[in-house]
Amino acid sequence: MVGDDVELDDEAAVIPRERRVQCMGPHGLHQMAYLEWGHPANPNVLVCVHGLTRNGRDFDFLARYLAPHYRVVCPDVVGRGQSDWLPVKADYAIPTYVADMVTLIARLDVPSVHWLGTSMGGLIGMVLASLPGSPIQRLILNDVGPMVTAASIARIAEYVGQDPLFATLEEAEAYVRAVSVPFGDLTHAQWRHLTDSAVKPVEEGFRFRYDPGLAEPFRKSPLVEDVSLWDVYDRITCPTLVVRGAESDLLLPETVTEMVRRGPRASLVEIPRVGHAPMLLDDDQIRTVADYLLSPGSK
Repeated sequence: MVGDDVELDDEAAVIPRERRVQCMGPHGLHQMAYLEWGHPANPNVLVCVHGLTRNGRDFDFLARYLAPHYRVVCPDVVGRGQSDWLPVKADYAIPTYVADMVTLIARLDVPSVHWLGTSMGGLIGMVLASLPGSPIQRLILNDVGPMVTAASIARIAEYVGQDPLFATLEEAEAYVRAVSVPFGDLTHAQWRHLTDSAVKPVEEGFRFRYDPGLAEPFRKSPLVEDVSLWDVYDRITCPTLVVRGAESDLLLPETVTEMVRRGPRASLVEIPRVGHAPMLLDDDQIRTVADYLLSPGSK
């Protein structure tokens, strides 16, 4: 909870602060944008990291709910959202992202954080949590684990890197709905939020807020086999929760069974009627995360 000497006003809880941090990649410097919710002096920090082509605004609803309890930090991973694009597209890789997050946590000036990662954000969190001296004290993996199926990556790769031009916001929303069917039965307002945050106005209409060059690593090294990160997962020692979409094709039931049995011996919550990945927009999904984070002994 917020320290006794810190008072949280309503404005700090519901209005995010836009920040940027300079990071060093394999081929030079770049800026990573992030939003910060809650009181800036709260020592309890939750870092929320999005999926492959998404951005930090995916966590707006969750961050607003948790802002009275946490300083919630939602970065746009480089190449997405308001962050810089990398000139060398092969640098769009987990080692770059992990290094950026270490820089971000240093900027936040706290000794430890809790981590919530959706899909790619969970992979980044797993790698960081597996390192000796990791700052991650509690980990939530949203529909991702140490075995990533080639079939699920192939499905995602079908639209990653496309750069469609939409004449209207309604046309953009229709596209987002079409490629994001596994998100489940969202309301119109939720689909519009996911669309508004994912596209930017251009002279001819709207385009996505991510670098089409994200697809280059996929094209250079297409996956024909599942990717195993069990050696990474088994080194994690912090308390871990796995949130799985019950119809997910990326996080399979047999993988979750092993995640509960080995490594940090994760707890499991399944979200019905959702595939890859639960977007943590509705009240029930938000409470699932909040109950875990705010349970006794979580701080």
